[in-house]
Amino acid sequence: MISLKNISLRRGTKLVLDGISTTIHPGEHVGLIGRNGAGKSSLFALLAGRLHEDGGEFFIPAQWRMAEVAQHLPDTDESATAFVLAGDTRLQALQQRLAEAEKTGDGMHIAQLHADLQDAGAHDATARAQALILGLGFKPKELEQPVNSFSGGWQMRLQLARALMCPSDLLLLDEPTNHLDLDALVWLEAWLKRYSGTLVIISHDREFLDATTSVTLHIDQGRLTRYGGNYSKFEELHAQQLVLQQASFERQQEKIAHLQSFIDRFKAKATKAKQAQSRVKQIERMEKVAPVLASADFTFAFQEPANLPNPMLAISDAAFGYTSEAGTSTTILQGVSRTVLAGQRIGILGANGQGKSTLVKTIARELQPLAGKLTEGKGLRIGYFAQQELDVLRPDEHPLQHMVRLARDLGADAPAASREQDLRNWLGSFNFSGDMVTQSVGSMSGGEKARLVLAMIVWQRPNLLLLDEPTNHLDLPTREALAMALNDFDGTVLLVSHDRHLLRAVADDFWLVGRGQVGTFDGNLDDYQRYLLDESRRLREAAKAADAAAQPAPAATAPTIDPREARRLAAQARQALAEKTKPLKKELEKIDTRMAQLGAEKAALEEKLATPLPPADIAEAGKRLKAVGDELDASEERWLELSEAIEQLTQAAEA
Repeated sequence: MISLKNISLRRGTKLVLDGISTTIHPGEHVGLIGRNGAGKSSLFALLAGRLHEDGGEFFIPAQWRMAEVAQHLPDTDESATAFVLAGDTRLQALQQRLAEAEKTGDGMHIAQLHADLQDAGAHDATARAQALILGLGFKPKELEQPVNSFSGGWQMRLQLARALMCPSDLLLLDEPTNHLDLDALVWLEAWLKRYSGTLVIISHDREFLDATTSVTLHIDQGRLTRYGGNYSKFEELHAQQLVLQQASFERQQEKIAHLQSFIDRFKAKATKAKQAQSRVKQIERMEKVAPVLASADFTFAFQEPANLPNPMLAISDAAFGYTSEAGTSTTILQGVSRTVLAGQRIGILGANGQGKSTLVKTIARELQPLAGKLTEGKGLRIGYFAQQELDVLRPDEHPLQHMVRLARDLGADAPAASREQDLRNWLGSFNFSGDMVTQSVGSMSGGEKARLVLAMIVWQRPNLLLLDEPTNHLDLPTREALAMALNDFDGTVLLVSHDRHLLRAVADDFWLVGRGQVGTFDGNLDDYQRYLLDESRRLREAAKAADAAAQPAPAATAPTIDPREARRLAAQARQALAEKTKPLKKELEKIDTRMAQLGAEKAALEEKLATPLPPADIAEAGKRLKAVGDELDASEERWLELSEAIEQLTQAAEA
C-alpha cells in the first residue's frame, strides 16, 4: 500500500502540501481532485519519485511497477504500433536479453528466456498494442504510420496507449481525457474499470471520475481529505461536512465568547483572578475549529444579445469538407439540411473523425461549404470557441492587449463600453485582476488561457455560440460556471464536448454526425454510448471484411462440397457451439441476476449510511457494504471471464 504520514511539500517558497496523511490500498481506484494550483500535480510527482517530501514519511512498495503518461510529445519515426509496443518494458527487456543470449549461443538461457517471453505475453503483445491504439480512436490504416506524422493531440493519445501497455501495479493518469473524443473516452472508461492495479487519476470530468474511481482524495488549502466513494459521493459527503464544520465553529465561537466575557469581567478581581486565568488556559487548550471560508467560486454570465434572428441559420443540401492548397476538394459531409432556431441548445455528437469540427468550422465561417447554401439570419453574431483557440492567443501579449485589439478589430461593431478601464473591469469579472491583466499569456496555465478566450467571446455579445471542446483546460468549478452561464444564455448554443455532464446540463436536442450525414439523434447520452459501441463493432467488422477481400483468392483445386452436406455440417457446428456455450451462458445469466441484486443492496446501504445512525448500525452497515462490494467485484470479474470465453468459442467456431 502507499502511506503518507504528515507529509509537507514545497515548490519554491510556497508550501503546497501541509502535513497531509492518507493511505491508498492496493487495487483502489482513486480520484485526486482540487482547484487548479491546489497541489495535485505536486502530489503526483511525489508518487512518481520526481519530487521528495520536505517533511513526514512517504512509503511505496519498492517492488511496485509504475506507469504514467509522458507529457512531452514523442519525436520518432517508428510506427504507432512499435511505439506503443515499446511501452511494455518487461517485454522489451526480455527481448533484449534474448538477443544477447543468441549472440553467445547459450542454449539453456535462450530456452528460459523463450519461456519468460511466453509468460510476459509476447505471443499477443502486438495485438494488445493495436487494440489500445484502435480503442483510442485511430483507424486501422494508421497502425503502421510513423508517430511524427500525427498531430500533437494524436501523439498524446499514443503516449496514453503506451502507458496503458506498460505492466504496472500503480497507474498515474493526469487529465487523460483532455485529448479524447467521447467515443475514445467511453472505451478508456471500460478499460480502466478492468484495471486490477492501483489507479490514481487527476480529472475535471465528473462523469469520468464517477465511472472509474471508488475513493476520492480532495486537496484544499494544503490539506488532504480522503472520502470513500466517487466524485458524486464526495460532493454529498463534503457538503455535509461543511455544514457540520460551520455549526461546530459557531458553537465554539459562542463558547469562547462566553469564556472571554467572564475573563474580561473578573480578571481584575482578586477573588476571581484564579478562575479567570483557568478560563484563559481553557481557551488556549481548545482545538480550534476552522470557519468554512466561502470560496469565491468563479461565475460569469453572457450578456443579453442585441437581437435574436429566427431562424438563426438555415442549411440547404450542403456539402462540407476542405480544399487543399493544390485546389483538391475533400467532402466529409454531404446532403446536409438543418435549421437552427433562436434559443435552441444543440449537442453535436459523433464518433471520432466523422466531421463534427468540420461542421462547426463551416458554420463559424472558417471553412466554405463545398456545395449547397448556408443562409444566416439578419444580425447573426457568432461567438466561436475552437479546440485550437488557445493556440491562437499571442503568448507574448497580456490579456488587456488582447481585449484592446479585439475592440479595435470590431470597430463600429464593438460594444459601447470599450475604453481601457472598461476592458480592465471586464477582465476582472473573469478573475483577471491586479497584475494578471498585464501578465504575458505565455506564462499562464491552460485554464487561465481558456478563461481569457471566454472573456473575449462573452464581451462580443454573440447570439449564436459555437463551442468545440470548451472544457479541455477548465477545472470543475469553472466547468460548473460555464454550464450555469450557458443555461442562462438567451441565444442559441451548438456544443461539441466529451464532457457528458456539460452536455446533459446544457443540450436539449442532439445532432448526430456520422457516415457522411448530419441527422437528429433521438435518444439521450446513455443511448449514444450504446450507439458508439455498436459503431465501433461495425467499423471493426468492416475492416476485417476489407482485409479478407484483400487476401489472394484460394486456389481453384479445392474440392467442392454438396450444398446439403454443407448445411448438415453447419448445423452440427452450431449444435456443438450451443452445447459448449450453454453452461457458460447459464452461469452468465445467474451472475447478471446476482449483480443486479448486489447493486440494489449496495445503493440501499450507501443511502442508509448517508443518514444519521447509531454507531452499532453504522458498523454493521459498513461491514455489509464491504462484503457486498467484494462480492460485486468478484462477480464482475467472473462475468468478464465468461463473456470472453463465449466470444472465443464463437470466434473459433466461425473461423
